[in-house]
Amino acid sequence: MSNELAMVMPVYNEEACIAGVIDSWRRLLATLDIRFELIVINDGSLDGTAEALAHFREDRQIHIINKPNSGHGPSILMGYHRAVQAAEWVFQCDSDDEISADYFRDLWVRRNEFAALFGTRTGRQQNASRKLITLGSRLAVRLRYGQGVSDVNTPYRLMRADLLDQIIRQIPADTFAPNIIISGVLAKNGVPIYEHPVRHVSRQTGVNSLRNLKLWNSAVKSLWQLIWCCPVISNPMRAGQN
Repeated sequence: MSNELAMVMPVYNEEACIAGVIDSWRRLLATLDIRFELIVINDGSLDGTAEALAHFREDRQIHIINKPNSGHGPSILMGYHRAVQAAEWVFQCDSDDEISADYFRDLWVRRNEFAALFGTRTGRQQNASRKLITLGSRLAVRLRYGQGVSDVNTPYRLMRADLLDQIIRQIPADTFAPNIIISGVLAKNGVPIYEHPVRHVSRQTGVNSLRNLKLWNSAVKSLWQLIWCCPVISNPMRAGQN
């Protein structure tokens, strides 16, 4: 593979910040001298996100996919399937600028020691519903797969492509929260995981698409899929070694 890193960034209605977020990642990766591809999946945004992304069309390191809306989880999976074929390492982050690109360095420098490296969110401001759902997700993963990951749905994760490829082949394309399942599978198989604290800041632009009844419906769907989807990894320790 020619790339060391493939980044997956799902986007929905982030016209106000997406250009700045992409620029911040390009600057950081340039300082680390990483050969990379950034895969940006525009999930049917209804604002000017597509127009903002058009600015990067001539950049050969940035691959933009504009598609009909299917949800955050399916968009991540679409990006993962491309990313595992493009690089040795896959990194997923969100596009809302809630976690700084600067923390990535702390994960990248330790990649040879681990097969998966997660940013564990600190300082996260959540309402009562989201706190309950976050706690429930963590408990569900521990009951289904065993303890191993503190922030099971963190959108700031670096994983070996060969290991991730095995897992996502077994996850349905319409899965609402694939990262929760991936965290559980890694924990169950004893894959070497590193967790690093990353400061979470409240979004300054845009609006969270999951609120009220929709939020709870999504949580129930995620729990159901978590129960019934249990990917198997062959030789997990070998897959996580350089």
